[in-house]
Amino acid sequence: MKKWFEPLSTAWVGVVTHKLRSFLTMLGIVIGVAAVIALMSIGRGATASILANIESMGSDLITISPGAFTFGGVRGAVGGTITLTLEDAEAISQQVPYISSVAPSYSSNLQLVVGGENMNAQITGVTPEYWEVQNLEVANGAFFTEYDYQRGTKLAVLGSNVKEMLFGDADPIGQQVRMGTIIVRVVGVLDSKGGMWGSPDDGILIPLTALQQTVAQPRTAQGERVVSSIALTVSDEEQAGYVVEEITSLLRSRHRLGSLDDDDFSIISMEEISSMLSEATGIMTLLLGAIAGISLLVGGIGVMNIMLVSVIERTREIGIRKALGARERDIWGQFLIEAAFLTLTGGIIGVIVGWGASYVVTSTGLITTVVTADIVLLAVAVSVGIGLFFGFYPAWQASRLNPIEALRSE
Repeated sequence: MKKWFEPLSTAWVGVVTHKLRSFLTMLGIVIGVAAVIALMSIGRGATASILANIESMGSDLITISPGAFTFGGVRGAVGGTITLTLEDAEAISQQVPYISSVAPSYSSNLQLVVGGENMNAQITGVTPEYWEVQNLEVANGAFFTEYDYQRGTKLAVLGSNVKEMLFGDADPIGQQVRMGTIIVRVVGVLDSKGGMWGSPDDGILIPLTALQQTVAQPRTAQGERVVSSIALTVSDEEQAGYVVEEITSLLRSRHRLGSLDDDDFSIISMEEISSMLSEATGIMTLLLGAIAGISLLVGGIGVMNIMLVSVIERTREIGIRKALGARERDIWGQFLIEAAFLTLTGGIIGVIVGWGASYVVTSTGLITTVVTADIVLLAVAVSVGIGLFFGFYPAWQASRLNPIEALRSE
């Protein structure tokens, strides 16, 4: 047992004998590890936040849009902007399997007036299935019913930001809003979805039948009513790919597209968006970690520099130990353990500092950081690995010293 503890005790003596030098050596590792943990936790937090926003929309959601669409550097269909119709949505609902709900919608910007307050907002005419398909929650009041939709009742469900702009802290339920040339009655306020792309917080939902009475809904040459998009949910997420293929085939047939014609619509699923964003943010997180890792590399060079100085200072000590029977591997192990001990201690302190920095960033409310076990283990393992790597040459040089020449050293 003694032969295992002796190198450790010798390394400990070497560290505590030069406290300031040991501290400055560890400082580079502390900064490097703390930077790795803080930056990677920010990257992981950003990823988690983005995915949470996507999941809040429903992982089983598929959206069909007219015309060209580009995402993740990939260009989708090329066509006109008037390509999707209400009749397309009805055909999809009736002919494509594994679909739970289909919700076509049509959007237009209108001026809203309530008393002395007014604003321009996006008005979206929707069907009763829309709130379920888009995974929306009503914070106050209720959504309109199928009965309201069929009658074209002039009702409105406000986004949270629109409610704040028009009504402030007042209760808007039952209040009237002038919307373009008509007056609608507020029946509900949506729960906030946050500042994500296409957030319903900044818009108003009304029955599509009511919007048709307010805004002239364009029609195709065949007389079909144009919609802005079609959203749908699948009953079995594993069949999402099959559903997309079936919808593509159906719409190409309905739009009379030839075999050489590009699609005049685009289909994107939340699963696809989630996968693309996860990959992109994962690369960003690794890039942040690599940038922070540069400071670890600099810290490792500092370890090598200090260890080389230590070997020069302790040349006579090494000569005495060799004269008393110490083998080359004993000397080599002593200095290597000392370097590893310095970087391990620096790594542990760096983890605490990095964790603290992540907590401070989270407490500011700007972004939520996520510190995971793999980040901590990676940072500590890399710091120890750097100690072994950069401590190898000084340790090897110490073990190769000639004992006679070492004893002559002053």
